[in-house]
Amino acid sequence: MKSLIAASILFVAIISACNSSQSFKGKWNYAGGIYNGKKEGSTQGYLLKRTYTDKDFEAFMIEDGGEPQKYQAGNYKLEGDSCTETETFSTQPSTLTGVNVNYSYQLKNDSLILRGKLPTGMQVEEYWIKEK
Repeated sequence: MKSLIAASILFVAIISACNSSQSFKGKWNYAGGIYNGKKEGSTQGYLLKRTYTDKDFEAFMIEDGGEPQKYQAGNYKLEGDSCTETETFSTQPSTLTGVNVNYSYQLKNDSLILRGKLPTGMQVEEYWIKEK
């Protein structure tokens, strides 16, 4: 769980409109990903959720039957098919706070795919589904 949260924190997080008619605005649920070539399914026993405004995001972990726990926040900017995320808050020690992380993104219907290489060297590809 910690590695998945850490990967999401390093995430690819992210998002909204800048020179693009597309936007990440809304609530998104984590649906799995590929980390350094290893496929991981969605989380078991808890949900990872992100809420995006036009320029900011907050990330929450929700254990079965529990209250949402905010674990990360930041801001993001979209340009073309690229997203730059800057973490401004993390509940865990993080070397990413204040560091710009770049991702490519793809929006298809209610699905968001984020791809990038984190400053740690980890290759990530994450899948998020928009809440209706």
